[in-house]
Formats: sequence, structure tokens, C-alpha cells
Amino acid sequence: MPVISVESLSKSYRLGQINTGTFSRDLEAWWARLRGRPNPHLRIGETDHGNRDGEELWALKDVSFTVEQGEVLGIIGRNGAGKSTLLKILSRVTAPTSGRIRVKGRVASLLEVGTGFHPELTGRENVYLNGAILGMTRQEVTRKFDEIVDFAGVEKFIDTPVKRYSSGMYVRLAFAVAAHLDPEILVVDEVLAVGDAEFQKKCLGKMGEVAQGGRTVLFVSHNMAAVQNLCRRGLLIKNGRAIYFDEISKCVDEYLNFNNSHDLPQFTLPIQSDVPIQLDYVKVVNEDNEATGVFSFYEPVRVLIGLRVHSRISRIYVAFHVQDNEQQTLLFSRNFESNIDALSKDWLPGIYVYSLQIPGYLLTPATYRLSVHVASSLPAKIISGADRVCPFDIVDTGSVRMQAGFPWVGKVSFFPEWVLRET
Repeated sequence: MPVISVESLSKSYRLGQINTGTFSRDLEAWWARLRGRPNPHLRIGETDHGNRDGEELWALKDVSFTVEQGEVLGIIGRNGAGKSTLLKILSRVTAPTSGRIRVKGRVASLLEVGTGFHPELTGRENVYLNGAILGMTRQEVTRKFDEIVDFAGVEKFIDTPVKRYSSGMYVRLAFAVAAHLDPEILVVDEVLAVGDAEFQKKCLGKMGEVAQGGRTVLFVSHNMAAVQNLCRRGLLIKNGRAIYFDEISKCVDEYLNFNNSHDLPQFTLPIQSDVPIQLDYVKVVNEDNEATGVFSFYEPVRVLIGLRVHSRISRIYVAFHVQDNEQQTLLFSRNFESNIDALSKDWLPGIYVYSLQIPGYLLTPATYRLSVHVASSLPAKIISGADRVCPFDIVDTGSVRMQAGFPWVGKVSFFPEWVLRET
């Protein structure tokens, strides 16, 4: 009998004015909007949401599925597909707009690092607080306490306020609490994105133990190998809709192969005739020159940067960033660093395309975005550009590292030559 039953679940958000953080900046943005001018505080490539009052965004639309007791269900999809919104509704963090949900049993959720923790309380106090939230008595929590602390590896800091914990300590304790306090349903969102390899392996093992004990796990991850190793069935979500619900291997294949021409990772800027040169477009393609948003860990990622030159110009500087979900720049390059001709070329009006290749075996499984900026002089005065566009996923479909039981750790991978000699 299903322990989770979801019928025609939908969730919408009403878009409106996004404030800038201060009254004076809000006033300047309002005055510019009143005169039909762009928001002066927008960054290049950023969208102005100020004129979208009343518009609805459907984060989830008509999603239905069931989960049996003791099942580990893998929920996969690209960033922004609606996975986290679904988990928040199931965890009763937010309410659905329409539809029906039936959940039998206590739900323990790890949706973000330290979900449910009070920063001013110590690790010990937060363990008891989370137990109380789950409806457990103090005696029940005390019985599990030593096991939780040992699993998290924070014995020395258990009486320290958690606001002083590192992100790794935070997530280790949060996962230990969620997994050990006997919930009937465990909800885990990208816990493997934080922590070292040993802890990630412990997490996978613990989720397997939870399922073997007859409890249910909902597991969201971009690590396809981990999902396939742990789950029997999968739910694929795209643009808020459940487009595939079946055996996990079929679900992963569908995720990797699904390519909607209306959702390709390409960003095009409107023509700016008042500047000598502008960024025309940014596009991500595979080895067959097909635009796609999903790459195997082994595949190179090719980036095409289109430049539109309106009038003759002698120098063009182009900067390129690859950023993760925390907006950290992992890779960075400039055109003149590999081709000095960019500084002396006589650029005539027309469209030019730079092609760059991010090699395979470099970016670890996750979602990444690109930022590109164009200037005509140094120090750079940016003429045109785009920030955090063209999202693409790197997925692991069964690398040697995963097969050996060592999940990915770190933002980039490192495969040096190991030279052994006897001394």
C-alpha cells in the first residue's frame, strides 16, 4: 500500500516587483520604470521582473505519482525543474496551489544545509529540538544520541553553537539527525553535494539501511550513478511536469536523451546598434554540434560565443566564466591569453564566433552556468555581456570512481599521472 500518494499536484507563484534592498534604489528603479527606462540597477544580461505584476509562474503542474513503503524513489531533472518545490510541499514547508497529497508517517527532511537548525543553539540542543519536531520523546532521542554524534563526527563540537560550524559539519549533523531519528519517510535533497568522500559514502549506505528497515526515501541528486545504485524507480520532472515515472534505468536514459528544442541552452541578446561591438549569443553544444543541456562526465562541452561588430574596431576583449550554483567561478579565460591577435586584429562589421572547449573529465557532476563579458579596452569597461546563462548539467552514468564506491568530491576533478618508483 502506498505511503505517499500525489494526485494532480500543482504549485504557482505570483511574480511581481523584486525590491533592490534599499528604499532609495527602489525609488530610482520606480522612477526609471515610470519613464519607460530600464532599471538602472540591473546587471548586464539580467531580466527586469518589475513589469510582470500579476503574472503566474507554475513551479509544478499536474504532478501525480505514488511511493510504496520501503522504496527509495529517485527524483531527477534539471535545476529549476520543480524538484525542490515538490520536496518542500511533501515536507509541509509550503502548501500546494491545488491537488491532493496523502502521506502516512513522520517525515524527516534534509532540504538544505542545516534545515530546521537554530543557529544560536548548540549541536546537542538542535538534536533534541529536531527530535521534538518529529514528535519523539526526549528518552527516544537520548537513546539515539551517541549514534547520531558518532555518525556525524562532531563529538568535540557537540556543545558549540551550530552557527560556528563549517558547512560540512552542519550537513553531517543535519543528515545524521534526519536519518537516525526513525522517520517513516526520509526526504534528501542533494546531500551528496556537501561533505568529503567518506561521509558521502556513509550517507548512501545509511539511506540503503533506512530503506531495508522498511522506511521510505525520496532522493534528489544530479549524480546519476548514485541514483541508479540506490533507487529502483525514478521520477523525471521537467518544467514543473512529471514527464516520466518508471524503472530508474529507463528514467535516467530518458533524462539524458530528452532534448526539447524550446529549452536549449542558448542565450541571445537583442541588437544594440549604439555600441561598436556586442555579445550576440552564447550557446552550449556537444561534439556533434547539437545544442544540449546534459553532458556525461566523459564528454567535452563546447561553448560558442557570437560577437556582432557594428563598426570598425581595433581591439576586442572577451572574458569567459564557468560558475556553479553558489555563483563561484570555477573556470576563467580571456581571448587574448591564448590568441594575441585579438589585440591587433582589424575587426570589420560582421558576426564572429569564438569556439571554446571544456574538456571531459574536468567538471564534476552538477549544474553549471556561463558568464561572458565583452570590452574594447583595458582596464575593462564592459560594453556588452551576459551573467549566469546557458545552464548545463554534468552527470555521472557510472564512472570508475562511482563503481569503486567513492562518490565525487570537489568542484573539479583531477587525474594526474601517478609515477611510482622504489627507493
